[in-house]
Amino acid sequence: MEIKAKVGSIKRVRADAIIMCVYENMRRPRGDLSIVNKALNGTISTLIRNGEIKGKLGEVTIIHSMGKTTADRVVTVGLGKRTEVTQDKIRIAASEVCRALKSRGVKRIGVVALGTCSGALSPREAGQAIAEGAILGTYSFRRHLTSKDDNAELEVVTIIDRSRVVTAAVQLGINDGIALAEAANYARDMVNEPANYMTPTMLAAEAKKVAEKYKLGIEIMEREDCEKLGMGAFLGVAQGSQQPPKFIVMKYTGGESAACDIALIGKGLTFDSGGISLKPSENMGDMKGDMAGGASVIAAMGAIGQLKPKINVMAIVAATENMPGGRALKPADVLKAMNGKTIEVDNTDAEGRLTLADALSYANKQGVKRIVDIATLTGGCVVALGDVTTGAFTNHQGLLDAVIAAGKEVGDKIWQLPLFEEYKEQNKSIVADMKNSGGRPASPITAALFVGEFAGSTPWVHLDIAGTSDIDKTRGYYTKGATGVPTRTLIRLVMALAGKGGRNED
Repeated sequence: MEIKAKVGSIKRVRADAIIMCVYENMRRPRGDLSIVNKALNGTISTLIRNGEIKGKLGEVTIIHSMGKTTADRVVTVGLGKRTEVTQDKIRIAASEVCRALKSRGVKRIGVVALGTCSGALSPREAGQAIAEGAILGTYSFRRHLTSKDDNAELEVVTIIDRSRVVTAAVQLGINDGIALAEAANYARDMVNEPANYMTPTMLAAEAKKVAEKYKLGIEIMEREDCEKLGMGAFLGVAQGSQQPPKFIVMKYTGGESAACDIALIGKGLTFDSGGISLKPSENMGDMKGDMAGGASVIAAMGAIGQLKPKINVMAIVAATENMPGGRALKPADVLKAMNGKTIEVDNTDAEGRLTLADALSYANKQGVKRIVDIATLTGGCVVALGDVTTGAFTNHQGLLDAVIAAGKEVGDKIWQLPLFEEYKEQNKSIVADMKNSGGRPASPITAALFVGEFAGSTPWVHLDIAGTSDIDKTRGYYTKGATGVPTRTLIRLVMALAGKGGRNED
């Protein structure tokens, strides 16, 4: 899909469809909508008056022009109340209308800069939101389908404005939106892949492709390398699988100093059977997505390499399967992590935090300034927050505030949960420094406290995306399946930490 900005009049656009915005409680068309309405002999105003166009967010109305305009169709999309328009609502509206037109075989679209006429959004914000909505909302995963897709792909989306200054700003927003949305879709591709097509080796290969394309540093550590570093927790999880583990380290260097400003650490379980503590067979196939955190950081690194912020970033993914093989971990086994802490295995299905233990220990050994880890960690977070909101935990409020702010910019909802000292009692062991499961009560909190032991004093945020990494019904700009959350949040966070305008252009 090509998305571009162009100077011109929406009335004169030659396309399969032109898109105009409407608001709730709109009494009559105004501006460009009024001009197009006149060309259609008042059809739009009639539909508004009859209540067929209500302007509710995401409402799509398709009108065939019958030769009265240069476009074959005039399409209105609702933005909700004029005073409540946000960038995320523009994403939703753009996704709904583009998805509706794609299903009807439309290939070329012209659209006004949605949201700018209300004064709610700048042209750059509008361009970014429309681009994100179009790309995210029309995503589908068909790699293993042999049948042809009946829906034609959108080929061109052109955002039209009469002003050259506005058009230039819209184009800048489009560029940002494309980078963010394509990164999220890449993460979705990896998460949607079946586990036999996304083994630890294959996930490492994807990271290598990203590194080569955007000239990032990369190191893929094998089992022997991890043994030398004392990664007993990570390797303990890996020992039940015939697939070799891969410890993936990616580096982007854009800062002036040698220090790493932030480490993005993603859980990389390419399949989680639960190990000896075997999961129920129902819906076990969903555990192909237990590497969604790892996918998000790999995809984010690609966008970071493209956007070139003035900051140093490291991404770490400890990739493995959790399988009940003959050498698999057993309940009551004791492991030693890279930082020397010992762990009693209370439940082999609490494996993600074991891999994160060594990943965070490795990051600390590298002297990183901040850590954000992302993991499909607990079913308890799904129970608490469903598939709408990501759970967040921290030892540094300022860093979490920055993460939440970045999420708000891109539409990712993030909710902070507590890390009170009393909950640590549940992780205590009588045979080791700690055990890897505190039981069902407050499980997202006790899991986060376990991971936090390996962050130490380094400013750290833990994002539990067990609920938000995947949805079972299309909603807004997310189609059924993997969402790519929180790829775009990570990119915005890094850009924000680099400072406004903080890009390396050479």
